[in-house]
Amino acid sequence: MYTDPIADYLTRIRNAAKAGHKVVSIPSSNTKKEMTKILKDKGYILNYKFEEDNKQGMIKIALKYNGTTPAFKKIERISKPGLRKYANKETMPRVLNGLGIAILSTSKGVITDKEAKNLNVGGEVLCYVY
Repeated sequence: MYTDPIADYLTRIRNAAKAGHKVVSIPSSNTKKEMTKILKDKGYILNYKFEEDNKQGMIKIALKYNGTTPAFKKIERISKPGLRKYANKETMPRVLNGLGIAILSTSKGVITDKEAKNLNVGGEVLCYVY
């Protein structure tokens, strides 16, 4: 049992990319599914597939590489269970001066920092990807 499922999700992706794996399997949840869709839309992963079983299901993620290097340079957890980080429209983080993305959990769902600014909402900053 782990206490931070989102940190586990990010760590599994990071470790698989460092090891050069093509596919990584991760236990599923609604937040992880939405984060996976964002990573695919922004071009950080190649593809994904949600597999349902009688338990919680699995997410299979096909990692994307530029030659032998992963498509993302860094993927890090920001808001932790012991110290939550929130941002509103004015304090929205700029990741790598706009080149990276921040994934937020808002009242409108799990979205990127740019979408949150356009929707004029704030929320919990889950992670940075660049």
